[in-house]
Amino acid sequence: MENVGIAVIGAGYWGPNLVRNIAMSRTADLRWVCDLQLPLADRLASTFAGAAATDSVDRVLDDPEVQAVAIATPAWTHCDLAIRALRAGKHVLIEKPIAASVGDADKMLAVAAEEDRILMCDHTYCYTTAVQHIAAVIEQGDLGDILFVDSVRINLGLVQTDVNVLWDLAPHDLSILDYVLPEEHAVVGVAATGSDPIGAGQVCVGHMSLALGQSSSAHVHVNWLSPTKVRTMIIGGTKRTLVWDDLNPTQRISIFDRGVDLALGGDEELRHRSQVSYRIGDVVSPALRDTEALAGVIDELVAGVRGERRPRTDGAAGLRVLQILEASDQSLARGGVNIDVSLSYDAADKELVK
Repeated sequence: MENVGIAVIGAGYWGPNLVRNIAMSRTADLRWVCDLQLPLADRLASTFAGAAATDSVDRVLDDPEVQAVAIATPAWTHCDLAIRALRAGKHVLIEKPIAASVGDADKMLAVAAEEDRILMCDHTYCYTTAVQHIAAVIEQGDLGDILFVDSVRINLGLVQTDVNVLWDLAPHDLSILDYVLPEEHAVVGVAATGSDPIGAGQVCVGHMSLALGQSSSAHVHVNWLSPTKVRTMIIGGTKRTLVWDDLNPTQRISIFDRGVDLALGGDEELRHRSQVSYRIGDVVSPALRDTEALAGVIDELVAGVRGERRPRTDGAAGLRVLQILEASDQSLARGGVNIDVSLSYDAADKELVK
C-alpha cells in the first residue's frame, strides 16, 4: 500500500517529536511542517527530505497528497484547526488534551463523524510497551477483578500559568486508565483537592479521587513541587497486584501474587464477621522491549486512515479524559465534593475493529 501523507501543524515543543517519527515511519510520508513562525518550520522541515515548510494552514489543507494532519498547537486552537482539517477531508491526530473544553470536543467528534474521518488523540503513554503489557494482563484476567488503582506523577516541574497541575499532568494517568481498564470500571465520579502553597496562581499540588464502576476506585496524585521525580502506578486485583515504575529501566513492571483474601463465615453469626487472610506468593517481572511510543501512535494513525482498525485512543477517548478534567475543576471550586461523571463509552473503543 502507498504511504500515508501527513502534515504537522505546530513546530514548537511537541511538533519536532511528531515530525521525526513521521519521517522515520515506513508507512507514512512527511509532507509539510506548518508553523506561524516560518523560520522555525523551515529549520525543522529541512532536516528531512521531501518535507516542505509553510506558515499557511490553507496551503497544507489544499494539498491532495496530505491525507492526515497532526496538530501540536495550544489546546485553545485545537477545535478550529481540527474542524478545518476534517472539513477539508483530512484525518486528524491531535495533541492532548483533545480540546480546551468538553463543548469543543463534542463539536470535533460530530464533524469527524459527519465527514467520516479519523479523529485521534495523541495519548502517547498508551503506546508504550509497559501500558500495552498492562492492558493485556488485565484483559486476560491475570489480576482478577480490579479493586483499586493508585497513581503518582510528581516532579519539580514547570509551573504553568494557563492550566493547573491536574490539567498538565493528570491527562497521562487518566488516558492510561481509560486505555487499560475494562468498561465496567469506567469513571463514574470525581473528587479533586489541591493547593497552591507557593502563590503561583494555579493549583500546584493536586489529588484526584475517582469512583469507578463495580465499587472500585482510583487515586491520582500530581505535583509540580516535588524535588524527586516519581512515576508509579499500582493496580490491585482480587488475584494479583501489578506495580509499574516507569523510571526503573530494568524492572518497569512487577506482578505480585500477594494480597488480602476475605471469606465470609458459613453460619448466621459468622456471616456478619469477615475472616481475613494474607496471601504471599511469587513476584514476576516480565521483560519488556524498549520502543518509541510515538512511533506506535503514528502506526495507529496510519492503520486508521487505511481503514484497518479504529484507533484505540480515538476522539471519544480524548473526550472522556476531558470530561474528567472539567469535573475536577468543578470539584475544586466546590471544596472537593464528588462530581458525577457521565461518560459515553463505546465498547468498540477498546477493540481493534477491522
